[in-house]
Amino acid sequence: MKADPVFVAIDTTDPAEARGWAGRLAGAVGGIKLGLEFFAAQGPAGVLAVSAEAPTLPLFLDLKLHDIPNTVAGAVRAVAPLNPRYLTIHAAGGPAMLRAAAEAAAQGTDKPGAGRVKLLGVTILTSLDASDLTRVGFAERSMSQHAGALASLARDCGLDGVVCSPHETAGLRRALGPEFVLMVPGVRPSWAAAGDQKRVMTPAEAMRAGATHLVIGRPITRAADPVEAARRIAAELAA
Repeated sequence: MKADPVFVAIDTTDPAEARGWAGRLAGAVGGIKLGLEFFAAQGPAGVLAVSAEAPTLPLFLDLKLHDIPNTVAGAVRAVAPLNPRYLTIHAAGGPAMLRAAAEAAAQGTDKPGAGRVKLLGVTILTSLDASDLTRVGFAERSMSQHAGALASLARDCGLDGVVCSPHETAGLRRALGPEFVLMVPGVRPSWAAAGDQKRVMTPAEAMRAGATHLVIGRPITRAADPVEAARRIAAELAA
């Protein structure tokens, strides 16, 4: 099992709260995730401030970019100086968009010590279920078939991995091999509420299915003791 697989989702617009969580959890998780909500409120400066509270932890910047190829490529280049380990784009944006983003990521940044951002394609949001896919016009494929097609497209266009539901993880791992990154949200410990996630699995189950990393937010950040909650998850994974 990969060491420290948990990226804690810091879902807030409050910069002080975000910095506080990052600092407190630096020794209890494997990485931090900042999403569109925080980025829209605080911008690049806010991201850098949170990263500074946990400088040893990799950053997962979950912006789910989806636009014309030139715009998405420009956005990838624009956030590269923030030195994210991972950045998300929607795999449904199509091959031209995905290839443009991969080319932009390969260019990297001139920032000293920065590595190349790894791109993850978003397959199907974990807040969606089969009935939701039917409503948006994707009834011709099952949930797993749709996720598999998007993940294969992402790989073929040069992306490093995908974001996928835990319920698609085992099939994608078999199809895409051991090195392809599977970033898995929709993970809830048995002692935590599911919230707005419709397709959930426990952390241990998701790792056994083949996840590379887990994204866990509210079960940690909204716990009475976030550090203890993170350590409880780590202990369950180790067991």
